[in-house]
Amino acid sequence: MSVEEELKEVKDLCEQCQNCPLGATRTNIVFSAGVPNSKLMLIGEAPGYYEDQQGEPFVGKAGQLLDKIFASVGLSRQENVYICNTLKCRPPNNRDPLPEEKEACRAFLDAQLEILKPRIILLCGKVALTSMLNTTSGITKVRGKWFEGPYGSRMMPIYHPSYLLRNDSTEKGSPKWQMWQDIKEVKRVYDEL
Repeated sequence: MSVEEELKEVKDLCEQCQNCPLGATRTNIVFSAGVPNSKLMLIGEAPGYYEDQQGEPFVGKAGQLLDKIFASVGLSRQENVYICNTLKCRPPNNRDPLPEEKEACRAFLDAQLEILKPRIILLCGKVALTSMLNTTSGITKVRGKWFEGPYGSRMMPIYHPSYLLRNDSTEKGSPKWQMWQDIKEVKRVYDEL
């Protein structure tokens, strides 16, 4: 069975999921976007309104910025990046996922990780960070650092693009400046693989 067929099997199961109350309120599951590959995976938080409507992660303003960030180092979701979320269904009013919702959805994320066995995993935002690393540290303290991940991967927490949209400064030390340093480091490691 191909990687694409394995992922489709998991997606089909996800579409039937009613393991938590979010299954009853979603418009669409938001399973993934980009290219299934073993090099680079980005794990986001949970779908927002536009993602729920279209069934694809990072399609709003934050997604447009994410695409620009990747493009700045010659990467794209069409060619290099597999994108998924911690949760596959949108929490009401875009609130943070509850622990029981993350737990109910974890098997789908674990299956994506097991099928792809990515070498680099970007943890995009606080929810992805706390879901994948057993830490209470905030994203500002650990962003840009490498951590050991599943299947021998390297994981790096990065700022969520929606946070960057709220912080316009590009001065040295600003979140946008830090993101630029982080994505250059990701590209350096990506090119070594």
